Amino acid sequence: MKAGTFANYAPEIVRQLRNYGKLMRVDKPVGIWLLMWPTLWALWLAGEGAPDQGLFVVIMLGVFVMRSAGCVLNDFADRKIDPYVERTRTRPLATGAVAPFEALVLFAALALIAIGLATMLNRQAQLLAVVAGTLTVVYPFVKRYVSIPQLILGAAFGWACPMAFAAQTGETPELAWLVFGTALVWAVIYDTFYAMVDRDDDIRIGVKSTAILFGDADLFVIAGLQAVMLVALLLIGYRAGLGFWYYLSVVIAAGMMARHLWLARDRRPAGCFQAFLKNHYIGMAVFIGIVLSYTFNPGQ
Repeated sequence: MKAGTFANYAPEIVRQLRNYGKLMRVDKPVGIWLLMWPTLWALWLAGEGAPDQGLFVVIMLGVFVMRSAGCVLNDFADRKIDPYVERTRTRPLATGAVAPFEALVLFAALALIAIGLATMLNRQAQLLAVVAGTLTVVYPFVKRYVSIPQLILGAAFGWACPMAFAAQTGETPELAWLVFGTALVWAVIYDTFYAMVDRDDDIRIGVKSTAILFGDADLFVIAGLQAVMLVALLLIGYRAGLGFWYYLSVVIAAGMMARHLWLARDRRPAGCFQAFLKNHYIGMAVFIGIVLSYTFNPGQ
């Protein structure tokens, strides 16, 4: 290809690469944070404050790749639905900026990268990675048939927690599954806020969600789930022998939860979306509490 010819096509190539980035939600990193924080909880707990550096890099790359792959497959599954939902009608597949075949090729490429990363883990973590991959593939399609797809999302996001324990220690102790359960409940909380944004559109087109299932009791149920999550976080601290800084972070997380309920109090889409977006700060606060607890109370 001549230089002049490449220059002519370069803007189009760049534009398409940007569309692929949007398909992967690179421009909307909140999903990465929501997957990353509980994974980091698990990794620091498994490593008792000093996880393996190489494992940290592999798992963080895995978080980015798997979240991106999940977004691509989700948009492929929803390509005939997204044009009719206000929030999603500008997605690349919905507008035709990316063809369905291109999306599948991109998903396959990301899946291959994920498989390559999994080969760097031990045998038990690799077996758990197979389950994680299955959940990632299943989730985008269950929302048409299951009233609680948020539970499947929670399992997919939370599965990285026992994987981190297995990769770090070769085992998945009770603490690993407690962290998994906490991450699962948290996902139902924040994704219900997210689903509340689209509730009217979802009812019209027949997509199922916990926001529809909970109905007028949505905020009451979310508050109950928040209470369950706080109890689970306290149990994590007790089982891991964490100290003051961790429990302070749980108190801060409780304050954030109350704030999110307040933001969504009128069930207006803007408020519910803000409650969703700000949820990742809960995960960050808890992680900071874990790190500080191990830093200032080593060998606790």
